[in-house]
Amino acid sequence: MTTDLFHPASQHVAEIVGIFVFAVTGALLAIRRGFDAVGIAVLALVTALGGGVLRDLVLNQSPAAFADLGYLATPFVAAAVTFFLHPALSRLMTVFTWFDAAGMALFCVTGTIKALLAGLGPLSAALLGVLTAVGGGVMRDLIAAEVPRLVRAEETLYSVPAFGGALAVVAMAAAGWLRPWNALIVAGTVFALRMLAVRFAWRAPVAWGTRRPPG
Repeated sequence: MTTDLFHPASQHVAEIVGIFVFAVTGALLAIRRGFDAVGIAVLALVTALGGGVLRDLVLNQSPAAFADLGYLATPFVAAAVTFFLHPALSRLMTVFTWFDAAGMALFCVTGTIKALLAGLGPLSAALLGVLTAVGGGVMRDLIAAEVPRLVRAEETLYSVPAFGGALAVVAMAAAGWLRPWNALIVAGTVFALRMLAVRFAWRAPVAWGTRRPPG
């Protein structure tokens, strides 16, 4: 695996976009929970950067979030935008789901690519991609005193589309096919699968002999 696997500029742009959309979900949840401006900014920051920081710590690297002003400033911009524009979002939870799915899709791709560039094996890189995708969302839900959607039995498929996308990235990298355009296709497919899971209530099975809690 070589460092020319994926152009750094493309990786950076994808991560900035992912940070922005994930930060919006944190800000939206904070507003729904009645947080003040500081709480909105904090939840946006944690949601946007949490997964990437966990990824970098696992890779024994200095977290990129603290080395790049763009990474650090983007959540605050997203929080400010959401702070003023949220009244125009007439279907708050629908918008929340869209942005959450978009952030997850982008982060599962960028997280897997960074893990591959760091020399991890295919399965380890895919799992770290999933951690990048869901880590910030788990932190967001915990701070907002909600059960993380990652582990809710009543929640539609969440980490499964991310894992599928991470495996697709690993496969394309192994074949030498990974490029910015098809990485975006993978992210788009993950987003579509997540939204289809929401639309058609696709869920993982629960333990044998137990009942799923009402959604």
